[in-house]
Parts: sequence; C-alpha cells; structure tokens
Amino acid sequence: MQEHDRPVTRAWVLHPDLKTDRDRRAPEPKLAEAVSLAAALPDLEVIGADVVRLPKMHPGMLFGKGKIEELKTVLHAGEVELVLIDGPVTPVQQRNLEKAWGVKLLDRTGLILEIFSDRARTAEGVLQVEMAALSYQRTRLVRAWTHLERQRGGLGFVGGPGETQIEADRRAIDEQLGRLRRQLAKVVKTRELHRASRAKVPFPIVALVGYTNAGKSTLFNRLTGAEVFAKDMLFATLDPTMRKIALPSGDEVIMSDTVGFISDLPTELVAAFRATLEEVLEADLIVHVRDISHPQSEDQAEDVNTILHSLGVAEGAPLIEVWNKIDKLDGDARDSAVTQASRNDDLFAVSASTGEGMDRLLTAVSEKIKDPRSEETLSLGFAEGQKRAWLFDAGVVVKETSSDEGYELSVLWTALQKERFNRL
Repeated sequence: MQEHDRPVTRAWVLHPDLKTDRDRRAPEPKLAEAVSLAAALPDLEVIGADVVRLPKMHPGMLFGKGKIEELKTVLHAGEVELVLIDGPVTPVQQRNLEKAWGVKLLDRTGLILEIFSDRARTAEGVLQVEMAALSYQRTRLVRAWTHLERQRGGLGFVGGPGETQIEADRRAIDEQLGRLRRQLAKVVKTRELHRASRAKVPFPIVALVGYTNAGKSTLFNRLTGAEVFAKDMLFATLDPTMRKIALPSGDEVIMSDTVGFISDLPTELVAAFRATLEEVLEADLIVHVRDISHPQSEDQAEDVNTILHSLGVAEGAPLIEVWNKIDKLDGDARDSAVTQASRNDDLFAVSASTGEGMDRLLTAVSEKIKDPRSEETLSLGFAEGQKRAWLFDAGVVVKETSSDEGYELSVLWTALQKERFNRL
C-alpha cells in the first residue's frame, strides 16, 4: 500500500512517569521525543500528549482505575483511534487497556518497529525489521498477522484487522520466520562479498554516528555533495550510506552515514541493524555528531556512548565529537560552544545546514586518519597486478623498479594500510 493511500489514524501519546524514574531524567523531554517518534510515521496524526505520573506500576492495567477512566473521557472526546505509550507494555496490559478504552495501543518498541519498517530500504534492512517485529510479537499472540504477506509499508500494528486464533497466529509466525531466515542468509552472503571487496579499497572509513535527528545526514550531504534523505525527523536514515570524498589534504576517505541511536532502543533492533553497526566497528575514525541545541544533548551523548560501548567499540577508538546546529544557539551559548571547541583538538562546533566550521572539521579528519607511516620494500610477481594496483591507488608507492621476476616497490604506509594490503 502506498503512503498516500493509507488512512490517517488519530493518535494520543502517553509517557508514564514512574516515581522510581524521576531522579534520572525529566519526563517532559521524553514525552516530546515520543511525540516526534509518532510524527515520523506519515499515517499518524498526534492530536494530544500527556505525562502520566505513576506512584507504582499496576500489573494488569499499567494505570490505576481512576486514571484509566479519566483518560477514557479524554480519548473519546478526541475520537482517538490509537494510544502510544512511551515505555514497555505487557501483552496483558495492552489487551486490558485496549478493551477499557476501545482503541488500539502500541508501546515504544512497537512504535519504533513501525517507523523502522516504514523507512528500511535495503534488502537486509527490510528482512531484519520483519524478523525483529516477529520476535517482539512472539509473546503477543492477541494481534492479527494477515499483514505478514505484505511486501512493504507498516507492520500492521497501527491499522490491521481484528484478532485471529492463537494457533493460526503461531503457525503464521513460524512459517514467516523460516522464510525470512532463508532470504536473509542469501542477502547476508551477498553483503559479505561486498564487504570483502570494500576491504580491498585502500581508503580509510569515517563513520558518522549520533542520536537520532542530530543532523548526521545533513552533515553527510554537506561533506559529500550527496542527496541522502535528510529531514528534521527521527530516524530519517535507516540504512547505511557510503560515499567517497576528497579531503582538503588530497587524501580520500569513505564516509558512512548510519542509523540514529535512541535511548531504550529495542534490543531486537540492535540486532536488526547489524549492517549499519558493522560499518561503525570497521571505521578508522568515528565522528559523534551531537545536536548541541537540544536541551537533552548531554543525556543523548551518554546514550550514544553507552550503545557504542555495548557494540564493542573500544574505549580508545579514534573518535571526534561534532557539536552540530550551533546556528540554533543564541549569542552567548553559541560563543561558549565555539570557544570550547577551539580549545579541544577532538571537539568541533559546526552548522551542517550553513556550512560553518566545516574547514576545521575536514582538516582534523585528514590529520586523524594519518597514522604514523613506515617505509618498507615489497617484492611482487608479475601475476600480482591487483596488489600492485592497490598500492598505487593508495598513493603509498615511493619508488618502483622491475626485473625479470617482477616488481620491487618501496612503500611508505600506515599500519592500517599494511593490514588491508595483507588481506588482499
């Protein structure tokens, strides 16, 4: 079904603010983020949002009886069809609340899955999202699964048909999982071949990472001249995009734009976007892009660092931090950010939308990817033309002589280039 054919669903967003969570982060920015998540789906119209303070979690209904009745009145008055709860909801709570309010209900994980389904474009991305959705719904056999035959579009949680028998659901899930695993095995094999061919590329890889909506794709477009989908919207980019760019020094690098991170990212989706995450693990330099104008910028940076660590990115991995969107700061805050950045070699204040600060950032990237170089002499046979071409492409050949047996080359290269050469 095409986006313009989908009916618009009236939605209300609720952020449960548990007493035990109140010392950690303010609930209002979390609610705002949840509303932005909902706005990322084209067929949803968010007509209202509330923080619901909870002294304790009610196992069967999430909220207390009084609050449920109060919200029922509000939802009915707004003719709400879907309630989005910014947090985990058990299958029992979901069923009971849907019955009490007469609406469909989606929790945070379900909503993010819907967005990822709507945005995934590569074959692996689409398959991994489908599998993540099945994992998530495995314990929720109160929903319909007729949407499983659909090739694209949402996952059916938002506007799907009514309930079906649990046995039929289970059978549909198992059959679909089997099909997806077989398809995925083929796709992964193809991508491994692509990765192997990328390993032969002599250029360093620079990966942009950051909280969703930090402006990574805008920065990527600014640096590469590409036209990646960039919009002020959560999860605008879901599949890894790579482009080669020439730095001011003349060096060339592969720039990789990645999926935006988010707090409480569903564990199913960390696995689902292994393709993007592998680009980060293989990167020679990680560029952490932050929206410095966001009131929760520090918390978002903490979330990104936590996820990077959980992915296996080492503590001392080459990393620089970019404070993006300085054009959105007022005078004093902007001056302070620029001053702080000027005093730190690994910190850069930029505006991807206006281009401010790009020269210093690109110069730093050039310096960061230049590891200490050592000189070596290599002997290659005439049959090793591919290796010889690689060395010339990498620009590491200082001198070459030929003999009856092949070539002797003096090379000046980094440890990373040597490692890549040895993998050829």
